[in-house]
Amino acid sequence: MTSPSRQKKGAFAFRPSLARLVTTKRLLARIVLFFEQLLPPLMPVLSVIAFYLSASWFGLFRSVPDWLRILLLIAFAGAFLVTLLPFRTLRWPRIAEADRMLEERNGLPHQPVTVQEDEPAFDTPFGRALWREHQTRMAEKIAALDAGLPRPDIAAHDRFALRAVPALLLVTAFGYSLSINGGSIRDALQAAPEQVVSDPAVRIDAWVTPPSYTGRAPIYLTADGSEQAPIGIPQFSGLTVRVSGGKTAEKVVFRKANGEAQDISVQADTKPQQTAASGSEQPTAAPASQALVAQTHMMKLQENGALEVNGRRWSFEVLPDKAPEIAFDGLPKRSVNGALEIAFTVKDDYGVQEAHAEIVPVETDPTATPLYPLPEYRLDIPRRNARDAKGVTSRNLTEHPLAGKRVRITLVAKDAAGQTGRSPPYEMALPSRPFNEPLAAAVAEERQVFALDTRKMPQAIALNEALTIRPEETIPKLTNYLLLESALARMKLARGEDALKDTAQYLWEIALGMEDGDLSLAERKLREAQQNLADALDRNAPDAEIKKLMDELRKAMQDYMTELAQRMQNAPMQPNQNAQNILRQQDLERMMDQIENLARSGNRDAAQQMLSELQRMMNNLQAGRPQRGQQSQENSEARKQIDKLGEILRDQQKLMEQTFRLDQQLRDRMQRGEPDMGENDPLLDEMNPGENGEPQDQQQGQQGKEGQQPSDQMTAEQLREALKHLRAQQDALGKQLGELQKSLGEMGMKPGPGFGQAQREMEGAGRELGQGRGQPAVEGQGRALEALRQGARDMMNQMMQAQQGQQGQGPNGQVGQGDQNGRDPLGRPRRTQGPDFGDNSVKVPDEIDVQRAREILDAIREKLGNNPPQEMERRYLERLLDIQ
Repeated sequence: MTSPSRQKKGAFAFRPSLARLVTTKRLLARIVLFFEQLLPPLMPVLSVIAFYLSASWFGLFRSVPDWLRILLLIAFAGAFLVTLLPFRTLRWPRIAEADRMLEERNGLPHQPVTVQEDEPAFDTPFGRALWREHQTRMAEKIAALDAGLPRPDIAAHDRFALRAVPALLLVTAFGYSLSINGGSIRDALQAAPEQVVSDPAVRIDAWVTPPSYTGRAPIYLTADGSEQAPIGIPQFSGLTVRVSGGKTAEKVVFRKANGEAQDISVQADTKPQQTAASGSEQPTAAPASQALVAQTHMMKLQENGALEVNGRRWSFEVLPDKAPEIAFDGLPKRSVNGALEIAFTVKDDYGVQEAHAEIVPVETDPTATPLYPLPEYRLDIPRRNARDAKGVTSRNLTEHPLAGKRVRITLVAKDAAGQTGRSPPYEMALPSRPFNEPLAAAVAEERQVFALDTRKMPQAIALNEALTIRPEETIPKLTNYLLLESALARMKLARGEDALKDTAQYLWEIALGMEDGDLSLAERKLREAQQNLADALDRNAPDAEIKKLMDELRKAMQDYMTELAQRMQNAPMQPNQNAQNILRQQDLERMMDQIENLARSGNRDAAQQMLSELQRMMNNLQAGRPQRGQQSQENSEARKQIDKLGEILRDQQKLMEQTFRLDQQLRDRMQRGEPDMGENDPLLDEMNPGENGEPQDQQQGQQGKEGQQPSDQMTAEQLREALKHLRAQQDALGKQLGELQKSLGEMGMKPGPGFGQAQREMEGAGRELGQGRGQPAVEGQGRALEALRQGARDMMNQMMQAQQGQQGQGPNGQVGQGDQNGRDPLGRPRRTQGPDFGDNSVKVPDEIDVQRAREILDAIREKLGNNPPQEMERRYLERLLDIQ
């Protein structure tokens, strides 16, 4: 063996790349030689493994007794260990062996690889030179070395080619394992299954029918039961097995995942019937006829398992049906007419069939005897996307006695399988009907008292009698008094549930009549027509019935809009109407036509959704009733604050005009050069000198004495003192503005930034007035006015947003539904009540505009001081300078 220290010899010492190439080729050659040693002893090992797999796939282990199965397993294990013994002689090839293999397989004569590390026998100069030349020539032949692939020469070890037997047996066994009788590799490690005899004369037809609500097609099972993986089916699917042929009744078994077997009984109508046979009939004919009758076995699949019949087996994996999920999509809210509006989200595997809101009172008396059951609130669920849907439902529950009481609302969803899902509960006061007439509200309260607990009828009677103590003062209409007396008589005579319900309904009609007159009756008919149409769409009523109900809805809608328009003829115009939110009669007609067309064309889902939207719109209409009670008190307080702000605006405007007048007169005195003006007066520095250094407008021209104010006779010093006295008025206005902001905060309104800016400008103007400086004071007062107007606009916007939930209706069937921005339906500005703060179209002069006006006045004074020759021009200029 050549030493590693002698590796860098011969041509390798002069050509390093050649040395690296030979090193790599040697490594590959040693690997090839190792595999040539490994493959011959590996063939027996692979043969034993092939025999084991073939025996398993042919089903040998499952068809023999357990003792023989264990014996075969031990034999295969022993044979496997014996075939591993030759591997003890394996070793890693040497470098010399690798060199010889490279030289032999590449056909290199004279050993070109080995000669690079050999030394000459005689170490003479001539011999060394000759040997080096020989190494160089041999090195040129090493450039194309190739180790090649292993050549184990297995044929020399297996002369009779017995190795083909396990290979062919393995391929054949693998093909057989794919059949119904094929075995498994695990058969040798587990007990043999119970032998089942299959009758080829028996015909089996089996299928699984998923529930109809899943929308999945039936699954037909193969005749031989060759399905390898479990068949996934929805929960509560129906399994049907039809057995025919054979001579005996076949047993159908469903084996659960825990190993428990359950016999599937035969359907009653498919059992063989034995007719009454006469004595002449042969008794042996009955069993044969029973065997020829097909039998049907049925069951519901609710858990995993396998079907076993006539030696065949089908495995099932039941996909569980999850319970539906439902939740609130935002908080429930009250519509304008008192209807309860609930937005929700719902989700289920195969779609929700029904959903409703469960409404129960928060405080209950176990001994109470309510007259009516709990309110029913059905949620409108879209049919097309019932698996994951959102919806909004609006129902009017103001007639129920629980209206106005604290209730707990829970949403409940139910799927076709009968499973239910519930949302977290939400507590709120159930919306009640807003009664503006106190007498109507009192009658509704009487009804609520005994409707919630019939034992409290004496208390309700006492409330009714209290209303009629002094009828001439409290009941202005004789009709209302007579209605109350008749209701009192009914309450005293009511016995039994039906009589009590009639009395409660009579009281409710009295309250509605006192409040709205015929409008409440029209609204009830409209609500009934909408509900009847919704029920018809839900049950897929025929087109003739849909058309009839649509005609009834149109008539009820027309009557309601007519009553609504008549009511609004004498009602004052609401301040929050907008042409953009007007709902006209033709719009309602168009919506009802679309509902009818969608229903007749078969798109009942879209028709029901549009009907629900129409019902929501009608629930959010405002009937134009005058507001009273707490809301009227709030509006009165808001009106007071508006009036107070208007006074501050007017006083600030007058103060600015007065300051401007005194400042102009003071400047006139300064330009005339009155002797009481000092040379260092600060106002002189603010005046612009002329081109020659002289003050502008030294001559004012001739002005008439008519209309002169007392300040015209004041000296400059007196004018300056008058400006200082205006500071007290300015400070007082600032104080009033601070009180106004405090009052707005107590009302729950947030004063806008304009009020704070105005107060700061007022304080700055007061300081300027205290120093007798008129021009800076006027500029600050102008900015204060602009900030006040901005704050007033912000305050009005907050008030309008507070009233945004109320809609107004105008005459001719037009109904407003939101904020109106102070415009009538034609887009014209409405006449406002109280102070007018101006709008965005009115521009308040800023500092630049005031300076520009002052420059124009100075130019007019300069032209008048030049004594124009024309009398007409002089009078025109004098009229322009008239600032009285």
